[in-house]
Amino acid sequence: MSESGAGRPAAERRRVRSFVRREGRLTAGQARALATLWPRFGVEPGDDPLDLAALFGRRAPVTLEIGFGNGESLAEQAQRAPEQNFIGIEVHRPGIGHLLVEIERRGLENLRIFDRDAVEVLERRIPRASLDAVQVFFPDPWHKKRHHKRRLIQPPFVHLLASRLRPGGLLHIATDWDDYAAHVQAVMRAAADCFRPEGPQPLPARPERRPETRFERRGRRLGHRVYDFLFRRIG
Repeated sequence: MSESGAGRPAAERRRVRSFVRREGRLTAGQARALATLWPRFGVEPGDDPLDLAALFGRRAPVTLEIGFGNGESLAEQAQRAPEQNFIGIEVHRPGIGHLLVEIERRGLENLRIFDRDAVEVLERRIPRASLDAVQVFFPDPWHKKRHHKRRLIQPPFVHLLASRLRPGGLLHIATDWDDYAAHVQAVMRAAADCFRPEGPQPLPARPERRPETRFERRGRRLGHRVYDFLFRRIG
């Protein structure tokens, strides 16, 4: 898909994207999974809010993860909690292929995938107050100051998340960059009308609900501190 934005509304073309689409090289297994499993577990773009109960064939709490990487931690969560539903958003096709392989290997039925911009998915496809949890684990830190505007965690995006979370719903953010952690704290302090902290911020240790990721292990080897932040939707 072209990322030029041609043919899109002007407001959408002006939107600052928080990601760069990197196709990468698909393994044979990932390519097979995309061809055979995407029709079952992938969600196609559209302009109308989804009926989440119809999407999963049942009513259950829904967790949405934005930017799931290779998907192993999300698949582990879905396997741990078969009574819950999970939605993942990712634009890196090898990562999507890898998650589809994991879905098949683990025999998961409670996980669906979007291959789209998270803002587009949230605005168009996720109903208001329909999510029980949103998780954003290790988003691109966009280190250079001139690129900070591309960071995913920004006031407008946090308010969009608030509109899609049910009252009392959980927002979980994790990063292994000190500067991004400070950025998250500043943005969430400004969103005190929507969210309240769940415990100390950052948490003293990784919460049990979040499996350790490969990306996280790499960061620790590099000497990075990992920060976890939990917030509850007010209302």
